[in-house]
Amino acid sequence: MKFKKTIIASIAVLALTGFITGCGDEKKAAAPAPKDSKAVTLKVGVSPVPHAEILGAVKDKLAKEGVNVKIIEFTDYVQPNLALNDKNLDANYFQHKPYLDEFARSRNLKLVSAGAIHLEPMSVFSKKIKDLKDLPDGARVAIPNDPTNGGALLVLQSAGLIKLRDGAPITATPQDITENKKNLQFSELEAPQLPRSLEDADISVININFALEAKLNPKDAIFTESSDSPYANIVAVREGDENRPEIKKLIEALTSQESKDFIEKKYNGAIKAAF
Repeated sequence: MKFKKTIIASIAVLALTGFITGCGDEKKAAAPAPKDSKAVTLKVGVSPVPHAEILGAVKDKLAKEGVNVKIIEFTDYVQPNLALNDKNLDANYFQHKPYLDEFARSRNLKLVSAGAIHLEPMSVFSKKIKDLKDLPDGARVAIPNDPTNGGALLVLQSAGLIKLRDGAPITATPQDITENKKNLQFSELEAPQLPRSLEDADISVININFALEAKLNPKDAIFTESSDSPYANIVAVREGDENRPEIKKLIEALTSQESKDFIEKKYNGAIKAAF
């Protein structure tokens, strides 16, 4: 009897062990398989203000979607496009489309816009006058010297100070001026240097990003281009890359309500969402 009881007990233990092991296997089988969602890193070249700030505001949102953004700051308007073309960047965010189109055409580069994000109205600043009607004859005017300084000239035309030839493009230069009743004298400077020119020039036409970097208050501008300006800042990529899933996620994040709310709150109307 003892022998039989021992055999029965052993069988019961083995059965129980098998049941427990079976449960463990069942749990293993029921566990969800790990997702194959390896994060992608995007290297994006930007101007420090406001582009790095706007992109930084949606960086965490993108990380949750598997897109890690590496923000690389530039302080000029040439190197970000060259770095993008050379595949040292995946995208850049610092320029408007007319500038990109002219830059790509002149250098035979295949760079395109992936989407418009915000508008930075160009503004006229001065430490010498409070109103453009007080601008003296022969006044010194500082404008950007980049290939699209025509944008600054168009602002001055909108202000009624000059007239450009019919159909003058974004690449217009002072040579395209057909009427200059105040005999304005133009100085073409590197865009980041324009805030410093306020000590010498009577007026300076300054890109709002450089105005903000120099701690100029946009409300102190004596003239600002219209909000219906076609010069919205864009994300640029190499031709064909605009269809990459991670680039699409980048554009979606930058044109989200979260991004719009950040732009409106941070810049109080000085910079406007373009979507």
